[in-house]
Amino acid sequence: MICHGSILPPGSAARSAPTPPSWRTGVGRWLAKNIAPKVDPWLLRATGGRLAMGLMLPSALLTTTGAKTGQPRTNPVFYFHDGPDVIVIASNYGADKHPAWYHNLTANPRVQIATNGGGPVMSADAVSDPAERKRLWAMADRIYPLWPDYRRHAARCHRTIPIIRLRAAAT
Repeated sequence: MICHGSILPPGSAARSAPTPPSWRTGVGRWLAKNIAPKVDPWLLRATGGRLAMGLMLPSALLTTTGAKTGQPRTNPVFYFHDGPDVIVIASNYGADKHPAWYHNLTANPRVQIATNGGGPVMSADAVSDPAERKRLWAMADRIYPLWPDYRRHAARCHRTIPIIRLRAAAT
């Protein structure tokens, strides 16, 4: 988990949290897709990471370098731990395109993640091994039960949702 703006040590993996019932409705999904990404950066920074629209879901701010601009770009993401690594999923709510932050980190894999912006520098790699993806999806689905819906939506568009492993960057 992320505490006071930084990553907690291994062994403090995010626990499964109940999905707010409103997120399972059309209005709830619209709020999650259109409002939460705009409000969460402010909420996470203002509350030191204690509050986000995801409520009980582990949320953080992922800072990438813009692929075209070279400027820092910060987006809210759900995350969980796999040992010392942080896992984020580029679901884009099951849309037909990857989120912009995914394109940014493929162009420049050095990222930062924390609840209030900044955070440790990490290196991002997409998980491609099918068995590893299956294992990580099983973990992810326990944390955020709407990811199976997102996978179904993405599959209809012939898109595979990327799973990203963040590791401490070599200094």
